[in-house]
Amino acid sequence: MTGRIARRFAALKTAGRGGLVTFVTAGDPDFDTSRAIVENLPEAGADIVELGMPFSDPMADGPAIQAANLRALKSGASLARTLELAALFRARDADTPLVLMGYYNPIYAMGTERFVARARDAGVDGLIVVDLPPEEDEELRVPARKSGIDIVRLATPTSDDARLSTILASASGFVYYVAVAGITGTKSAGRDSIAAAVARIRKRTALPLAVGFGIRTPAQAAEAANLADAAVVGTALVAEIAACVEAGKSGEAAEAVLSAVRKLSAAVRAGKG
Repeated sequence: MTGRIARRFAALKTAGRGGLVTFVTAGDPDFDTSRAIVENLPEAGADIVELGMPFSDPMADGPAIQAANLRALKSGASLARTLELAALFRARDADTPLVLMGYYNPIYAMGTERFVARARDAGVDGLIVVDLPPEEDEELRVPARKSGIDIVRLATPTSDDARLSTILASASGFVYYVAVAGITGTKSAGRDSIAAAVARIRKRTALPLAVGFGIRTPAQAAEAANLADAAVVGTALVAEIAACVEAGKSGEAAEAVLSAVRKLSAAVRAGKG
């Protein structure tokens, strides 16, 4: 119970409520705006901050987050700059868990040991690497765990019992349940299917469970957080950035995202949409 992720989920349990995990892509639409968003997410109500590592081929993501990656890369984003942003966040906030989510190629290019060391020094608490399966993640998982960084694994609607056992083995921090089969932001799962999946996974692990993919509205976030331990919202926030950029109002993107997070947080904390 010494890590920030464990402490945060314990605090949520004590408070008798689910949590809100917010996702944005680092450097979207530019570094300064991204910093203004990320540094203020906890004050807006985010319980855990999930920061996307920009990549040119984000194959698990839908059009909105794909576009966010391209905007970030166009503005000069990189893995090194993402770690810089993480360090700036941690310098301002000592308590809120910070999880990096993305793909293995940029990590491999930097060098796994070097990346883990820099992530540790930047105050990163967890990693979600969507294209690195459990059978292949030892080269990242082992040094990460030695550095106190959790490896958060993904479970999906198509994960059968055997696969679920593999996913949960050596997982840490929390389990991320992908509520829909497919890419981010394209469709939403129903309450019954989420409830059934949560119950099934809970029988196999004591780790906290966060539900993501297809959660856009305050009502959906509140429902998912009630069924599990936290709700993850990403596409809806990235869409706020895109709308501001498309309207030529990039300077308003930070407040647009933070306003949306306040509404999501209020719903999650109230337990209703």
